[in-house]
Amino acid sequence: MNRDNDKGKVLISRTIFLSGMQLFLLVMIIFRLYYLQVYQADKYKTLADENRISTRLLVPARGIIYDRHGNILAGNRQNFQAMIVAEQTASIDETLTAFKKIMPLSEDEEKRIRRDLKRNRSFVPIKLKDNLTWEQATAILLNLPDLSGVIIDEGLSRYYPYGDMFAHVIGYVAAVSDRDVKDDPLLEVPGFKIGKSGVEKLYEKELRGKAGNIKLEVNAVGRVMKEIELIEGEAGQRVDLSLDVRLQQKAYELLGEESGAVVMMKVNTGEVLAFASAPSFDPNLFANGLSSENWKELNSNEKKPLLNKAVAGLYSPGSTFKMVVGLAALEAGAINRTRHSYCSGKMMLGNHTFHCWKREGHGALSVVQALQHSCDIFFYETAQKVGIAKIAAMARAFGLGRKTNIGIENEKDGLIPDAEWKKKRFGEAWQLGETIISGIGQGYILTTPVQLAVMVSRIANGGYEVDPTFRKANEPQKELKRINVDEQNLELVKRGMYEVVNVAGGTALGAAFNFNGQQMAGKTGSAQVKRISMRERQTGVIKQEDLPWKYRDHALFVAFAPYDKPKYGVAVVVEHGRSGSKVAAPIASKMLQEALKLDATDKPVD
Repeated sequence: MNRDNDKGKVLISRTIFLSGMQLFLLVMIIFRLYYLQVYQADKYKTLADENRISTRLLVPARGIIYDRHGNILAGNRQNFQAMIVAEQTASIDETLTAFKKIMPLSEDEEKRIRRDLKRNRSFVPIKLKDNLTWEQATAILLNLPDLSGVIIDEGLSRYYPYGDMFAHVIGYVAAVSDRDVKDDPLLEVPGFKIGKSGVEKLYEKELRGKAGNIKLEVNAVGRVMKEIELIEGEAGQRVDLSLDVRLQQKAYELLGEESGAVVMMKVNTGEVLAFASAPSFDPNLFANGLSSENWKELNSNEKKPLLNKAVAGLYSPGSTFKMVVGLAALEAGAINRTRHSYCSGKMMLGNHTFHCWKREGHGALSVVQALQHSCDIFFYETAQKVGIAKIAAMARAFGLGRKTNIGIENEKDGLIPDAEWKKKRFGEAWQLGETIISGIGQGYILTTPVQLAVMVSRIANGGYEVDPTFRKANEPQKELKRINVDEQNLELVKRGMYEVVNVAGGTALGAAFNFNGQQMAGKTGSAQVKRISMRERQTGVIKQEDLPWKYRDHALFVAFAPYDKPKYGVAVVVEHGRSGSKVAAPIASKMLQEALKLDATDKPVD
């Protein structure tokens, strides 16, 4: 009996314990539900909305790039795209086959489409073809019954109305790559394009704009159900450049089929008016997607259309360097206004003979006359007197041998050598013969066309350290530092440049002009590409026109105008153009005449 009572007590206690546990758990569940639904209501409502609402970035319109007179250099245009939604088509293969009958697809395009279809969900639109004309888009719309899953989407694409004429300076946009720094959520948007070169890259942050966004209600698998909210983005900023379409057009017209560069700038503000590198390429090809065939063609061209020769082409300056040598010698007192040197056509250094371009020599010459006639012997001897250190220092002061920081990618430093450089580079001492050859801008010396434009602008403006810029300036650069050169010495060099063009015997007399009393001053240059051997000198030097194109001399010319009140400076380099006086000087002359003529019209360069 006691045993039964004990069992009953145990059963009762267990029942009470289990009931208590159930009650406790029930209280805990109620408390937890109350906690989640009341205290944590806002948090879980947000999480629920995040599962229900999809926020997507809206790409803003890219900023427009204008020249100094409001001509569009880079703009946006309506872009029709053909898209395919996989879940809306019974057969991808059948749809693609039908589409290709209306709009051909390359092998690369079809591979890209099939790759994108595999990577994305079936309800995500995939691009078939973009940059369709209205006629092409209409043709697809008319055939939609046979193109299940195909839709036409409308947006904006980058457009360069002047094509290859501004390719090297404006640059182009292209899709974001893995190497680009993704400092903006916009860069994560599939297909978003950013500036890859030129001004497009230089002013990328200003041109990009700010993204808008759209809130969409989606279901569990991410399919859009309806639009909830739309917040418009902010278009990119307008960028006004210093460039002048008319002068840029003139530069390319004058270069024609030649390979080379023309850089023109205002000598007091540094504003770049023309910046041409030829041959060029169509940036619209890059913006729209460059084919492998076009890429191979551009890369195989011996004239290197992809190379921006204005900032990345390296050339010996040849006789255009003689102004620097003359200034260095005048400042050092190695020569003066009245002292003459005698050119017999050659000079000796040890057992080596240095020749003047004029075999019979020029006779007695002052520094002004030496510049006028471009006498090599005068500048050989002058360089020997002044030394490479002072020549190098003067060259650097006038902008040579270092980047101008104009802002275009791949700009080269060039090279102004001296004894310290050679010791560091080769572990060898500098030789006197290297100083002599530097006196005519040959040897190790390398410059870029934009550096030559800076050099001639600094000479023209009286020795002020003006720097090139693509920004349109409303007033001269303030507080320009003046180079430490005597004004009278600078005037002597400028006078020599004047006589190069305007006095009988000058090497560029054929390029002279007089426009409303305004004349130019300049300096010719020819830079050897192929060394002339002793045997050739003895038996007869091969004529330039008889050499293969790649072995001909480069033709150079630097100039400014008007001579009495300098306003414009220009540098011209024609690769393998043979003669600075016959090829480069006429280009510079016509560029300066064009600028002066425009100043006299109702719409001047200013």
